Amino acid sequence: MAYLIPPMEDETPPEFIAFVAARRDMLLDEAARLIGGDRSAPELCMQVLTDLAGRWRWLTWISRLTHRDAAAQHLDRRLTARTKQWREDQIYPVEVSVLRENAVPERALEPVGAPATTALYERPPTPPEESLAQQLAYFLPSTIRAGSEVVADAEIAWVHAYRRYLWHRYLRMGGGMVLLVGGMVQFMSQFSATT
Repeated sequence: MAYLIPPMEDETPPEFIAFVAARRDMLLDEAARLIGGDRSAPELCMQVLTDLAGRWRWLTWISRLTHRDAAAQHLDRRLTARTKQWREDQIYPVEVSVLRENAVPERALEPVGAPATTALYERPPTPPEESLAQQLAYFLPSTIRAGSEVVADAEIAWVHAYRRYLWHRYLRMGGGMVLLVGGMVQFMSQFSATT
């Protein structure tokens, strides 16, 4: 079946997982800073990632056309909106104190001296001989993969967005069917009244 706008994929695209892996820690830190604690930050981050997953196709298309990172900008906007909504939902007012990043503690830094037993002109140990495989390892892509938490968060956010997409699709189809049947009834009643 040909679609004018293709439906949302049910599998998480690897680009979305890479995006979440690159920004998850920053998102958690920023959410914790904005809401004043770490207790509700993961829940807020999951809501923001779900919003992002629902718009992922649109954001990648906009990014290709405008040559800017539309997904990161959307992530910032959704984090601000979800934080505002979270604060409004709280029973008691939330106090957030923002600290400077480079704040120096009140106590003075203590000087650290070198131990007296070290020799002044000690030669560093010789490096062990590297095999050819170890020398070529620098040219291979990294084997470090995204953590299982990152992949799980991306998959969960994608599944939530996909379910929301399906519900919206079913509601649109149901509304369209009601309008179609109502229009047919209206047309038939007017057509039979004139004859």
